[in-house]
Amino acid sequence: MTFSLHQVSPAYPFEPHSIKLGNNSLSYVDEGRGDAVVMLHGNPTWSYYYRNLAKLLKNSYRVIVPDHLGCGLSDKPQDYSYHLEDHINNLETLLDSLDVKKISLIVHDWGGAIGMGYAVRHPSRIKSLVILNTAAFLSPKIPWRIKICRTPLLGPLLVRGLNGFAGPARFMAVTKPMSEEVARGFLAPYDCWHNRVAVCRFVQDIPLSPKDHSWHTLKQIEQGLDQFKKNPMLILWGGKDFCFNDHFYKTWLEKFPEARTKYFPEAGHYVLEDAFAEIGPLVEDFFAAEL
Repeated sequence: MTFSLHQVSPAYPFEPHSIKLGNNSLSYVDEGRGDAVVMLHGNPTWSYYYRNLAKLLKNSYRVIVPDHLGCGLSDKPQDYSYHLEDHINNLETLLDSLDVKKISLIVHDWGGAIGMGYAVRHPSRIKSLVILNTAAFLSPKIPWRIKICRTPLLGPLLVRGLNGFAGPARFMAVTKPMSEEVARGFLAPYDCWHNRVAVCRFVQDIPLSPKDHSWHTLKQIEQGLDQFKKNPMLILWGGKDFCFNDHFYKTWLEKFPEARTKYFPEAGHYVLEDAFAEIGPLVEDFFAAEL
C-alpha cells in the first residue's frame, strides 16, 4: 500500500481489517451489527465505491465490503493469477473466517461474477440480492475501448503504464462529473505500474471464448443462476453504461422476471455515483422488507 487512508478521508471513514491469504493480506470493511450485507466491487474500483451505501446501511446491518486481492487496500502481488475462481475462493475464505452463515449480496461490475460464483457454491447462505450494472453470465459483447486493453504488450502499457483504464473511468463511468476529492479516492490505490496489476489482470481475464481461462468458471455460474429465482432481488441499472449496457440489463430481466427493478436512464456505469440519492432509500426499503 503506497497511500494512506487520509488521502480518501473523510469520504471513506472506515477502519479496515485484514485477513491473510497465504503470503498476502486482503483488506475489508466490517461495520455495524445485524444481518450481514456483503458488497462486492468490480474493476477498476475498490470498497470506496460503496462508501455511501456502507455508511447508510451500517446503522441497521453488518456491512462487509472486501477489496479484492490486488485492489484498494489489499496487497497487490505481482505473480498472482487473478482469475475469477481465485477471487471467489478469496471471498469464501473471508466469509468463512468471519463465521458468516447467511448474507445478502450487493454486486457491481466484476463483483457480479464473483458474488454469484460464491452464491452458486453456497445457495443456502444467500438471502437476497441487489444487482448494479454487472453480469454473471457469458456474453461476447465487449466495448472496443476495453477490448484494446486486452491486446498483448499494448494492453499492459495502456492499463499499467499510462493508467488508461482506471484513469479514464473517472469520467467515462459517470454522467455527473466527479469532484476532485472523489476522483482522488477512486484512483488512490492505483498510482503506479506495480499497483495497477489487478486492474490489468481483470481485463485480461474477461472470458470471451472457451479458450479463455475463466470461461468455464463463468459458464458454471450462469448455469447455477436459476436456483435464485425465488430469492428477493432488486436490480438497479444505469442506462448510460458504455460497458454493461441494456443488453445485460435485459438478460437479467429475462433470467429473473420477478425481480424488482429501477432503471436510471441518465446514470452511467458507476450508478452509485450518479444516482445514489435515489438508490440509497430504495436499498434501505428493500432490505427492510426482506431481512
